[in-house]
Amino acid sequence: MRFGRRFDDQRQEMVLGLRSRGISDPNVLNVMGELPRHVFVTDMWLSRAYEDSALPIACDQTISQPFTVAFMTQLLAVRHGSKVLEVGTGSGYQAAVLAMLGARVFTIERHMDLMNAARKIFDHLGLTIASKTGDGSIGWSEFAPYDRIIVTAGAPDVPPSLSRQLADGGVLVVPVGTQSAQTMIRVTRKGDRFQTERFEGFKFVPLVGKEGWQKHRPGE
Repeated sequence: MRFGRRFDDQRQEMVLGLRSRGISDPNVLNVMGELPRHVFVTDMWLSRAYEDSALPIACDQTISQPFTVAFMTQLLAVRHGSKVLEVGTGSGYQAAVLAMLGARVFTIERHMDLMNAARKIFDHLGLTIASKTGDGSIGWSEFAPYDRIIVTAGAPDVPPSLSRQLADGGVLVVPVGTQSAQTMIRVTRKGDRFQTERFEGFKFVPLVGKEGWQKHRPGE
């Protein structure tokens, strides 16, 4: 799949940077080297679209830095045909990465303006992604269970509803901590047992909802 050659050099430089920081999954690197991140950022930030940094988008949200997207996607270990729930559509970039990896993506966003913008980009890129607005902290039970669940906002704890919607053998990746700093948690379900791994040093906007933060209190 080709999306045009504009920004090709910047994308390849981004991929080299990701590889140097320990991203080794060739499928993740290939997809991120092909997907045009610049279409997910506003014109104000276009010149910085391929920097390894988070950038502001509408509704006081951000598009995650490329390393964070790559790291979470690598932890998720998506397979072709995996049914994946994404909580926090935001710009739509992470959902697009998952779709290009061959996943069947279901994504939830609480901000209607962000969801409408992301849907336009999905259509423009020819990506089939199921989406809805709502409280992502309680998941999307209608289509559960999911092989993979990814949460792109910081939660105070692993949301119980998301754990319940994870298929046996499935993987859930979620940043957990305060509203100012989180630890990345990877949960693997094995029957009624949930195996947990932790990876330090991340910062996301808060996961707001019934099983997240009740409201965003900056600095907390």
